[in-house]
Amino acid sequence: VLLLTAEGTTQLSNALPEPIESLLFLAADPAHLLVGTEGPHIYRLVEGSPPQRLDNFEILPCREQWYTPWGGPPAVRSLARSGDWIYADIHVGSIMRSPDQGVCWEPVTPELHEDVHQVATAPLAPERVYANPAAAVYLSEDRGSSWHHRSNGLPQHYGRAIAVHPHDPDCLLATVSGGPGNNVDAKLFRSADAGLTWTHATAGFPATTRHNIDTFQLTFSADGNAWAAVEETLYKSTDRGHSWTATFCAPKPIIALT
Repeated sequence: VLLLTAEGTTQLSNALPEPIESLLFLAADPAHLLVGTEGPHIYRLVEGSPPQRLDNFEILPCREQWYTPWGGPPAVRSLARSGDWIYADIHVGSIMRSPDQGVCWEPVTPELHEDVHQVATAPLAPERVYANPAAAVYLSEDRGSSWHHRSNGLPQHYGRAIAVHPHDPDCLLATVSGGPGNNVDAKLFRSADAGLTWTHATAGFPATTRHNIDTFQLTFSADGNAWAAVEETLYKSTDRGHSWTATFCAPKPIIALT
């Protein structure tokens, strides 16, 4: 894990024992990150200190139920933060939450579909949590103690990416498709009312894509602009996802945006 700043590059860890799946930046001075891996495990990286595996995450009783459809090790697929609260999306195993930046952990309520592909928080609604699992979007207004299924109006329910506007917790973008694999007819949708209604985003954006628009391929930047990656093309929206413009073509498929 490397930290790049204006002053240069700092190596925070030579290597971790498992493949890295997700990162969450907590503080800058000293640099403080949480790293999610296969296993699944979470490590705390603090500049100047060795990596620390989070012990209380390791002893969660529900770990015995975590799995993958293909038989491989589960993973901490995504991480999200709201103040001191941390949310870890387990693929497959729902979402774990911590009220103290990763010291103590517990599962959210089992009302949430367990096959979560991304978790997201809303900066201006501290208790709100969004999830996009294999059954379309869910919303919690109480940090994951209860959930509301927000799938009405979505023609497909296999969810992947989700992003929340930094200045409006009701404005969100989400991708859905017909399932995993190829030729899945993936689509991008936008909502202005926290998922109560959805609109298919097609102005300047592909109506469907062959592959899933995956975890981390959809985001809002701090200025409120939206970004989405489809294969090698980066799309930008300056009007909350109403219309899109292709702004960059990478030499290879874009894997992640942040």
